[in-house]
Amino acid sequence: QVQLAESGGGSVQAGGSLRLSCAALTDTTCMGWFRQAPGKKREGVATIDTRTKSQYYHDSVKGRFTISQDSAKNALYLQMNNLKPEDTAVYYCAAAPSFSWCSQWGVFNYWGQGTQVTVSS
Repeated sequence: QVQLAESGGGSVQAGGSLRLSCAALTDTTCMGWFRQAPGKKREGVATIDTRTKSQYYHDSVKGRFTISQDSAKNALYLQMNNLKPEDTAVYYCAAAPSFSWCSQWGVFNYWGQGTQVTVSS
């Protein structure tokens, strides 16, 4: 059974940083972060293959966000730097069945409850 719980959201001014954490009770090999802004569909932000540590990012966050995973702590992280108002959304920790193609947003089918990130200009 997969259990995901996010923390670390909050409010920050544009240009600031936040670090999201996810307590992940799962042995899946594919994890990621998604977000959903008001009135928009949920979109993939970043994913990581926990075996190879390969990472994949949405174009809009490349160079600003970094995904990482700590197996010993059963934790997933998203370091977000140079935040922009358009990054405002509810951010979700996600997992996909083991051995999925981690670069494919559509393979993720387990979700946390979400944490709000608000970036003001």
